[in-house]
This record gives sequence, structure tokens and C-alpha cells, in this order.
Amino acid sequence: MNTAVAVADFRTYPLISALGGVQGLADRVVIEWADGRVSPFHHVWLRDNCPCDQCVYSVTREQVFESVDAAEDLQALATRIDTDGCLRIDWQDGHLSRFDPGWLRAHAYDDESRAERLAGKPQPHLWHSDLQLPVFDYTALMNDNAALLQWLLAVRDIGLTQVRGVPTEPGSLKLIAQRISFIRESNFGVLFNVQSKADADSNAYTAFNLPLHTDLPTRELQPGLQFLHCLVNDAEGGESIFVDGFAIADALRQEEPQLFEALCEIPVEFRNKDRHSDYRCLAPIIAVDALGRVAEIRMANFLRGAFDTSVAQMPLLYRAYRRLIAMTRAPRFRLMQRLKPGEMWCFDNRRTLHARNAFDPATGARHFQGCYVDRDELLSRVLVLQR
Repeated sequence: MNTAVAVADFRTYPLISALGGVQGLADRVVIEWADGRVSPFHHVWLRDNCPCDQCVYSVTREQVFESVDAAEDLQALATRIDTDGCLRIDWQDGHLSRFDPGWLRAHAYDDESRAERLAGKPQPHLWHSDLQLPVFDYTALMNDNAALLQWLLAVRDIGLTQVRGVPTEPGSLKLIAQRISFIRESNFGVLFNVQSKADADSNAYTAFNLPLHTDLPTRELQPGLQFLHCLVNDAEGGESIFVDGFAIADALRQEEPQLFEALCEIPVEFRNKDRHSDYRCLAPIIAVDALGRVAEIRMANFLRGAFDTSVAQMPLLYRAYRRLIAMTRAPRFRLMQRLKPGEMWCFDNRRTLHARNAFDPATGARHFQGCYVDRDELLSRVLVLQR
């Protein structure tokens, strides 16, 4: 990035290619890059993204200009490449805009640039039962930002990690979760204790088998990351089981696309209530993003309400739902491991379904602590560490 040019961004953009030529048309500017690529930029887009200190407050780097503040038919009087190699535009209303070539290339929206940008976005690494589990050391994560970044990238891209060497004193989990960001509180608390108890307000607080599920599907926004820290695990049973919900959704989409579409389109209600709360959320089991990629799985059979859809769709929904559960039980997808004291799971709760085998509390104590951090906080921390 040319430091002589003020840009409205905290990030830097490498000079991939210099501006080779510029042509002004009636409603746009066409740039020919030195490497031969051609990128058109509409006048309305360029004026909207002007980085000058009249349009962007230099302290916060946030825009103060709104596109409606300029004439709808605003024209460029002069367009050229200046001595700093930047694009300079003199507007009809007297305003001046200057654009750094690194920033322009990073934001170009010609087909080739957009395809390149999409290909460069992080892609989830889909996994099955043979996953080589990413394992990290607690002390390194607490003291080394490079190690922290590698852990967070694994959480982002794989969705399941284990940390070893965590102190077994109650509350220790809070320190490592806060290496990412603040903890998301729920009706179960900031930290919740996973122990069998007589007055349980969730099946998680029993000794029962827990089928594969995501936590809090009853919320409009499910927690992004879940942490489960083992303090004591002397009881027989209680092994942790995981599947990659994205891998299952991908397999379902390829094997039975009609059932995949049904789970993306037909909403299901999830409910959780006790004496003091009553949470309900109506949403599809599989959510896709604006590009059609699987972005979220919402699943917990023990929190599911009765299906409520049309007469025509009800058989289809049941076929799709039964198929999904059958796939979560397939050995090809399932990873199982018993957690030891001082070990911790950290996984993407909106992707990785987790389960627990039943355990016998008469054979020994079992005490886990858990908490949540939103996925947005993970992604933000990764970007800051990568600067």
C-alpha cells in the first residue's frame, strides 16, 4: 500500500499489479492493470467508496458519506493515474477522490476478480471418523499468539480441537476461553457444570446417553463455539462422540438432494423450558449462506417440538429427518474419545454435533465445565492476529 495515500481501512493491501491504463466512460471507469486484467468500476461505486477524510472519519475509519448525498447522475470530469500510481478522479461537483491500486485490486468486482476472491476465502475441511484430531498445549496457547492463531484456524476450518494440560481447578476454563474473547452467558450461566444431579433442568445434567446434537438450538443464534473441560472423569462410560455436520450435509446433498433441500427449507421448532425460562426457535435444520454453502446445523432431538408443516410435506420431512439421524449414527462419520482430567474440547457448535455415552455415577465422579463463545468473536480474533 502506498503510505502517501490515506485509505479508510485498518488493513493493508499489497500491490498485486500496478495501474496500466484508465479509460473514462459515461457511467464508469475502466482500468487496465499492468498484468492485463480489465476491471470496470461504476462512478456510483467509486464515489461511494471515496476514502478521503471528508467521506471517512480518520479516527474510527468509518464512513460518514452516504451515496444519496451525491447527485444520482454524478459524472467524472477527469480521470487519471497520478504520480503515486493511484487512481485520481475529479468529480463534477468539485470533489476529489484518490484510490490506492492495492485497495482497488482487492475490491475489484469484474468476474475474474470476484472468482479469485471467492476461491481465496477459507473453506471448511470436511472430516470423517479417521480425522487426525488437532491437539494443542494449554501453556503455549496462553503465552504465544502464534500458537493461539494456529489453534483458532483449526477451530475455524476443522471445527473440532482438543487442548491438553489445562489446570483442573474449577473456573480454569474461563481463562483460555477469554484468550479468544468474552464468554457468552446463557440461562445455564457463564460457566456451566456438567454433572449428574437429581433436579436436572437438561438431559446434559443426567447420566443418560445424549444423542448427537448442537447446543441451544432453541435460540435464534446458536452459540458458535463450545468448550468442555474435564475436571474429573472417574465414572465408567461417558465417552464423547463427534460428527462433522457439514460433512454429513455434504454427503446428503450428493446422495439424496431432495432430502437435503427439505432440511434446508422446512422449518422445525426447538423448545426448552423450565420454571424460569421458555425458549423456542423455528428454523430449518440445515442453513445455507448467500452462496449456497452449508453454514449451520441446528439439531437436538430431545429439544424438538412436534413437526408442523403441510400435509404434502410431512412425509418428505420425516424421510429427510430419519435419513439425517441415520447418517449421524454411521461409523464412517463418528469420532469417539474419552476425555481425561486436564483435557478440553473446543468445537464449532453450529457445525460439529456432539454426543455422550451414558455413564454410571456409582462407579466414580464425573465433572466437566463448559462455556460458549460466539463464532463472530473467533473470526474477529483470527483477523486481528493475522494483521
